[in-house]
Amino acid sequence: MTTPLPPGSRRPRGRRGRIAVTTAALTSLAVLAACSGPPKANGAGGSAVKLSASTPPARGEIDSFTWAVYAEPPTLDYTVAFDYPQNTILSNVCESLMRWTPGLTLQPGLAQKASNPDPTTWVYDLRAGVRFHDGKVMTADDVVYSLGRQRDPNNAAAWAQTFQNVASIRKTGPLQVTVKLKKSDSQFPQYMATAAGVVASRAGVKAAGKDYGTTGDLACTGPFKLGKWSKGQSIELERFDGYWGTKAKAKKAVFRILTDPSARTNAMLSGEIDGGYLIPTESYDRLENSGVGKLYFGEGLSTVNIDITNMHGPLGDLRVRKALSLALDRSGFVQAGLGGAGTVTTSLTTRAAWAGASERTRQAAFGALPPAAQDIEKAKALIKKAGATGKSLTVATSSIGQDVSLLATAIQAAGTRIGLKINLRTIAPNAFTALFTDPKAREGIDMFPLTYYQSITDPLDLLQNFKTGAYMNFADYSDKGYDALVDQATDVYEPDQRLKMEAELQQRAAEQLPWIPVAEWPTAVFLNKRITGAPTTIAYMYYPWAAEVGAADAGAANAGATGATP
Repeated sequence: MTTPLPPGSRRPRGRRGRIAVTTAALTSLAVLAACSGPPKANGAGGSAVKLSASTPPARGEIDSFTWAVYAEPPTLDYTVAFDYPQNTILSNVCESLMRWTPGLTLQPGLAQKASNPDPTTWVYDLRAGVRFHDGKVMTADDVVYSLGRQRDPNNAAAWAQTFQNVASIRKTGPLQVTVKLKKSDSQFPQYMATAAGVVASRAGVKAAGKDYGTTGDLACTGPFKLGKWSKGQSIELERFDGYWGTKAKAKKAVFRILTDPSARTNAMLSGEIDGGYLIPTESYDRLENSGVGKLYFGEGLSTVNIDITNMHGPLGDLRVRKALSLALDRSGFVQAGLGGAGTVTTSLTTRAAWAGASERTRQAAFGALPPAAQDIEKAKALIKKAGATGKSLTVATSSIGQDVSLLATAIQAAGTRIGLKINLRTIAPNAFTALFTDPKAREGIDMFPLTYYQSITDPLDLLQNFKTGAYMNFADYSDKGYDALVDQATDVYEPDQRLKMEAELQQRAAEQLPWIPVAEWPTAVFLNKRITGAPTTIAYMYYPWAAEVGAADAGAANAGATGATP
């Protein structure tokens, strides 16, 4: 299980430029945020796993299937859908203006056309005849209301920063909405494919009032609608037969809440659960060799890092951060902590995030990165020059998953070898999430393991975290030159021009190490032999993936799952 990440991938932006997007020609926006297909895992210390975009297509319909999630969402209100469990479920119920595909490209969603007549204007022309689960037909008023909820300070929306450059959202036709920006913003249109761009029925949300997202109808448009929610046990989704797109292959999807990693694995092996994402790394071999199903890997746009949370002590000296990076056994961590399914790296961004860049730009982004191999003697020398020998640092750890606990142990081992004193502070899994949201929870902690997933296929999604005052800039790192370059890059719609700037940001971040990168980590999904069709990439966070899950064997179509009813 990866580290839960509250609104970490929604943060500040700003820019200048011009681009046009239509239903027939989304090529510019696709390149702007696209991966042309999951890359092969390779490179020094690379993973041997093969990445794919999806599992084999389903051969027929099915009555139901069960899916494991590691935690119960506190709510399914789209404005606070910031983490894996919420989005894994919500992506099948609530749809956005744009759509992220399994290949990590952008396509039209509830908006059949998006256009950019000038740098500060985005016009969304909506599909006609789309029905919400409450039976009402989608209109421009619903879009204005839904996006407005993200901007309402009283809602404390997780996606609020996505809208910080928005001046107004207006209905400009029965099926047209126009967004006026304070300044050009190349990131905003990409985020309209995430939960930030979800459209729900204004009447339905208002009718639910304070209970919206916790019970009853979510009043959205997706291929499934919310069914029975048994608190602490399961959440059921029922096929929505009035869906405007291709109907779901399963009549019901049941999400079982299993917080214990061993329990999730055992449920998959026994057939009680048909499948799941975020497979515990310690279970990779067991599931792969079980004979009851297949373990797949896809692009995760995820990197495992050491988040520096305190630069007022020894880590304020760049030499100490560089020494820790040099002393870290990345290959050992990938094998033990990630089950061998990862690639060592000194890049904060994944290579797939740069799929739209030219070869020259990719070379600029990755060609001069520091080596990933250990160099203990050089690290010791840096610690000595910094006068940090014997200095103490505290690392947060948790039993939330072995990727967290083993990386914390690896940091301790690395620091000890080069003369530092590294203390581990164990935090309960639920409290570990507070490290992302509560400054008090980070008091006395110098660093902690962080798995960061990108919500869009653009390197700036991660790199802007190190701008002064950014949400995830927990150590208050500040570089005016870096800030200016972030603003310049976020001002540019033209992909190649922006990616060149982002390559420079990548180099600066690699040199200054506001976080210490460790590895790239693919998405893992397990399916038993009964079902197939689920995409393998991280697109499942915002793509209606469950609609594609059906019978693996045409002869077994419409068979019920063993664990379909908790």
